[in-house]
Amino acid sequence: MAKHTTGKQNKYSLATRSIHAGESRKKYADAITTPIVQTATFTFSGSSDIEEYTKKGKEHFEYGRYGNPTATIAERRLADLEGAQDCVVFSSGMSAITTTILSLVKSGDHIVITDDSYKKTLEFCRSYLQRFGIGATIVSFDDYEAIDRAIQPNTRFIFSESPTNPYLNIFDLVKLVAIAKKHKVLTLIDSTFSTPVNQRPLEFGIDLVLQSCTKYLAGHNDILAGAVLGSSALIDKIRALHKSMGGVIDPHCCYLLLRGMKTFPIRVERQNETALRIALFLEGHPAVKRVYYPFLESHRHYAIAKEQMTGGGGVVTFEIKGTLETSKRFLDALKLCYIGPSLGGVETLITHPALVSYYDYPRAERLKLGITDTLFRLAVGIEDADDLIADLRQGLEKSSARKKRPLRR
Repeated sequence: MAKHTTGKQNKYSLATRSIHAGESRKKYADAITTPIVQTATFTFSGSSDIEEYTKKGKEHFEYGRYGNPTATIAERRLADLEGAQDCVVFSSGMSAITTTILSLVKSGDHIVITDDSYKKTLEFCRSYLQRFGIGATIVSFDDYEAIDRAIQPNTRFIFSESPTNPYLNIFDLVKLVAIAKKHKVLTLIDSTFSTPVNQRPLEFGIDLVLQSCTKYLAGHNDILAGAVLGSSALIDKIRALHKSMGGVIDPHCCYLLLRGMKTFPIRVERQNETALRIALFLEGHPAVKRVYYPFLESHRHYAIAKEQMTGGGGVVTFEIKGTLETSKRFLDALKLCYIGPSLGGVETLITHPALVSYYDYPRAERLKLGITDTLFRLAVGIEDADDLIADLRQGLEKSSARKKRPLRR
């Protein structure tokens, strides 16, 4: 099928484009929403139709693993919002990451990845890539000199996230791009936590942006989806491997992703506002040890965040005072916040990394990674901010209350 590119010139605002970008005004049966094209195989009207497709590049779909009309609209809209030339969607964020990495390297190559990257991304680069003779150097997140030193003649790219999980560290994209250009290597940023509302890395010169569309872009905790966005030349390489790897998103998920994108700027703006209010509340609560949020002046990357981002995002990470038992009492006391490991949906979720994401790590190893017994990640939804704060307040009060000792007779 023909490629679809958008470029960066846009007539309308992001809020308007999130509803209309990528789709034609005239749709099947005069529907206002993009139809779900639920088919695995597409047909040709005759031999001339085949030749126009194969020889002249006429836009035509052939097989579901190679493309689908509903997926194409989602790709066009995502590319428009991110300011990318092209985009390819996947069945999950991790499928987007692994396929992208594999499409850019070969045996004997080397990559640089920061230590604050997502756990599963690090595992893939640290273990699976080595099976194929691909080296990976893991460097400290904000040690730009170490990143510069880690680049070798066979290095192909630098991979990081911004903001990161769970401490919401912010990469200085200008410094990263300068290092990459000096060594003529690519830059990849997982921008899931920021979304195109709060940050657009391509505008800073980043080569490829990855999104777990499961999170804010879809926004309803009901699908898995991923995307990679960038120049047409790079996306062509990734799309070619995608067709072989087969991490294909189904048409119904694409429909739900398109639906989610129509409201995601409004949701993210609401989540920005609520998360900042919650971060300020937690920072002032006596039962809280420390709060991590990019738009708090206490955050170590506050200045970079304010320069690069238009909002701090919908995630607040914090540590409470006490022990693991205190943490359990806090979780069990919450009435409104759901206990769950994801983020970006309309429902507020809270997770305890030590009990969930890193449960299989020895405590000493968790502590080396900064995963303490009293660390929480709160993924703010779109509920009323006062209601969420009230739930957190009562949870903190119950967790920190000392149990009464039985009277001695």
